[in-house]
Amino acid sequence: MPTDPEPLNTLAVVLGTILSFLFGWLLYSPKVFGKGWAEGSGVKLGAASEMPVFAMAAQLAALFLLALVIGLTAMVSALWTAILAILAAAMFVVSTGAFVKKSGFAILVDGGYILGSGAIMILCQGLL
Repeated sequence: MPTDPEPLNTLAVVLGTILSFLFGWLLYSPKVFGKGWAEGSGVKLGAASEMPVFAMAAQLAALFLLALVIGLTAMVSALWTAILAILAAAMFVVSTGAFVKKSGFAILVDGGYILGSGAIMILCQGLL
């Protein structure tokens, strides 16, 4: 007889979203990979007040949706499904970077961000 799924861990979804967003803030900062990423992406780093609002909002929405997918897979103990979803998202980002002719470094940073975010989200599900 199948067991009922665990309830969605909303706290882990929200915390995974926030921590992943902060991870991106750190990763793309000029003190970490931001300068090399910007050069390889053909963009100019500016002040925090010059951040592209739509891009940041879209990033936050994407992170929430990925955290939700991971939360839903955690409900039914489908870790491999979550891992495959993370890998698919990372490959979309990598392929898009290649199409727009980003440098290999910028593509690696973008793909690594998705993989790292997914790992953070899985950890949140496992620890909370």
